[in-house]
Amino acid sequence: MTDPLFAPIELTPPDIAPYRRGNTGIDHVTSLTSGEAGPHVVLNALVHGNEISGAIALDSLFRMGVRPRRGRLSLVFANTAAYRNFDRQNPYASRFVDEDFNRLWSPELLDGRRDSVELRRARQLRPVYESADLLLDLHSMTADTAPLTLCGPTGRGRDLALGLRYPAWVVADGGHAGGRRLIDYGAFAAAEGARTAILVECGQHWRAETAVVALESCLRLLLGLEMIDAELVDERAGPRLKTRADPQRVVEVTEAVTAATEHFRFTAPFVGLEVIGRAGTVIGWDGERPLRTPYDDCVLIMPARRVKAGQTAVRLGRLVG
Repeated sequence: MTDPLFAPIELTPPDIAPYRRGNTGIDHVTSLTSGEAGPHVVLNALVHGNEISGAIALDSLFRMGVRPRRGRLSLVFANTAAYRNFDRQNPYASRFVDEDFNRLWSPELLDGRRDSVELRRARQLRPVYESADLLLDLHSMTADTAPLTLCGPTGRGRDLALGLRYPAWVVADGGHAGGRRLIDYGAFAAAEGARTAILVECGQHWRAETAVVALESCLRLLLGLEMIDAELVDERAGPRLKTRADPQRVVEVTEAVTAATEHFRFTAPFVGLEVIGRAGTVIGWDGERPLRTPYDDCVLIMPARRVKAGQTAVRLGRLVG
């Protein structure tokens, strides 16, 4: 099996310079209003500068001439500073400039005095996200794992993920010890309310079909909300997934394993979504401490390839549907 760290890059990063000025006064944010009542939907790409499939999907929507039939649609290229550093010879180096944009989403950090490239951009984009009724955050993965949706802890997030009927895996989790994700920010993760955010991990970073999944996720959301016409999609969308999606499975994460040492290692080259049949199976070592599965049929969610102390090494989940 090809090592994903050295897999060929099948995708071409799009030129997003034409979208820099947008129409909102915030660079790389374009908001399209229908004039009819409806939700404000934000499609978000490039939280990590090396995850280019989301940028390809938004570029495709612009080229299709998508405009909402109802409500408001905003297209956001998030960490553009990191994306400008993308280098095919060293693609992982452009994940961020100073720090992970997707660990900053708490009021304490956003309202604090600390400064970084990513914090400045987060503060700039904050009003856009706070005005969203629905947020779809497009990501990709290092490992060659099947696409999955992270729906957060709320029932409405799960309902939205299942309503798209794709990807086949839906993962309900509470985030990371290292910082709060965008989908966990404010009203998105509140127990009460209607505002909802989900994150789609569209596949391995560099595979051609990862960009297809990213665009498909956007189209399914907009079609389901009756914000775009099916005829437009049929005429202009290009390659799409098969119409009939695989049955979805839901995993509830019970534990996010945070590495305590710099010597964390797995017992096998896990890529994610493996189901470990027997409770107590050793799946890794954190220094000298074994990591054992806590129950039968434990699902491994997004095991990290390079684990650092204080970061999430893997999430453990239970199949619930």
